[in-house]
Amino acid sequence: MLTFLGFAMIATFLVLIMLKKMSPIAALVLIPALFCVFAGQGAQLGGYVIDGVGKLAPTAAMLMFAIVYFGVMIDVGLFDPIVRGILRFCRADPMRVVVGTAVLAAIVSLDGDGSTTFMITVSAMYPLYKRLGMSLVVMTGVAATANGVMNTLPWGGPTARAATALKLDAADIFVPMIPALAVGLLFVFALAYVLGLKERRRLGLLTLPAGTERSADPAEELLVAAGTGPAAATSPEASLPSARSTGPAPNTAAPHTPAPPAPAEGVTPAEGVTRTEGVTPAEDGFQGLDPHRPTLRPRLYWFNAGLTVALLTAMIMELLPIPVLFLLGAALALTVNFPHMPDQKARIAAHAENVLNVAGMVFAAAVFTGVLTGTGMVKHMADWLVGAIPEGMGPHMALVTGLLSLPLTYFMSNDGFYFGVLPVLAEAGAAHGVSPLEIARASLVGQALHMSSPLVPAVYVLVGMAKVEFGDHTRFTVKWAALTSLVVLAAGMLFGII
Repeated sequence: MLTFLGFAMIATFLVLIMLKKMSPIAALVLIPALFCVFAGQGAQLGGYVIDGVGKLAPTAAMLMFAIVYFGVMIDVGLFDPIVRGILRFCRADPMRVVVGTAVLAAIVSLDGDGSTTFMITVSAMYPLYKRLGMSLVVMTGVAATANGVMNTLPWGGPTARAATALKLDAADIFVPMIPALAVGLLFVFALAYVLGLKERRRLGLLTLPAGTERSADPAEELLVAAGTGPAAATSPEASLPSARSTGPAPNTAAPHTPAPPAPAEGVTPAEGVTRTEGVTPAEDGFQGLDPHRPTLRPRLYWFNAGLTVALLTAMIMELLPIPVLFLLGAALALTVNFPHMPDQKARIAAHAENVLNVAGMVFAAAVFTGVLTGTGMVKHMADWLVGAIPEGMGPHMALVTGLLSLPLTYFMSNDGFYFGVLPVLAEAGAAHGVSPLEIARASLVGQALHMSSPLVPAVYVLVGMAKVEFGDHTRFTVKWAALTSLVVLAAGMLFGII
């Protein structure tokens, strides 16, 4: 009964949010509450929710202060050199923009924190996608999938959990997996290339208009092409492409207003961007890459860089709990960069919307996870799946573990999978001579899909900052993320790692 209710609850949640019948927050709260009553445990709902909130409260605190910290770092210009480098590569070509998104997400993922990756990637790329009329779900899908592959780093979480659960060395699990993970990352780059080509065919190869005044700094010139910078605010034509190497011709009935691009896959018509002559960045509501924004602190660049490196180092070395590190880092960054109280309040207010959206989503997810765990649905679902494995598949338990890691890490938290299910799978494999190391490595392949799970708080940072509906992101991303996971699994088997 609990097994059926668990699967039914998850299916109901996914269907409702993908069809946009309920908002994610409402669905995360109301659906599990209803199914808790169906399970005959409505009287215990309060306890389940409090337990879930207690477990996710540190995560919510970490995300809140991480958003403030990295928001301040973006405001003061710490990541501008990286952004300029990516923009030099992109050059208003949709294919390059999508590939650049994958590269940037993969590089930033080296810190092991998904929320950090998504904040930096979206802040850097969102204005460019918006100005060029590109599909925002392509950006969120590529960023989430690239981060999912990189999430297998020993300090990213899953590898450490697998090592702890099976009492193995994390290096023995991760190092042999590097070739398979490298193939997975290359597949993500290839996927970004293909999706970028589709965007190029839809939009055409965009260029700056002839006669536009060029900046002495090529990086700033590209910022202007992306719809930011001083020239964009002063020249009405700077926000518009004047030539297309391919793609639909301009609307002849309105020669000064190009026809809006057709919606991309996974994007509703309302999400398409209609370019309007004379629209400035301020009117569009984004100036994230403006090289002349008043919050820049060039004289404090090396202080901010050193502070960020020290913060990430302390995270990797686990000197203090991550929420405490971000709390201290945010307080120090605000105090040094904005010593005046009104300026500090302004910076906090500027990022308050993202903080509220993410924190609210995390606490709503606590209801979902609290009911799943408290009622015993997760345990019954896992036991049913493990029990459904045919006896003849025993010698192939590594393959079975890899395949099960896709749905289980999507519908369960990493803690639930690695500490609850993985030991059972490892025992079943050991009975047929399969090494626990192989089982542990196979358990990592589902992480590309896991990063788009509704139970991962960082994904709400991604869709919130990108202003993308969670249902749209899920519908577009799941198939590509699952394919990436299967590529990693196939590569692991081909190389004899799994």
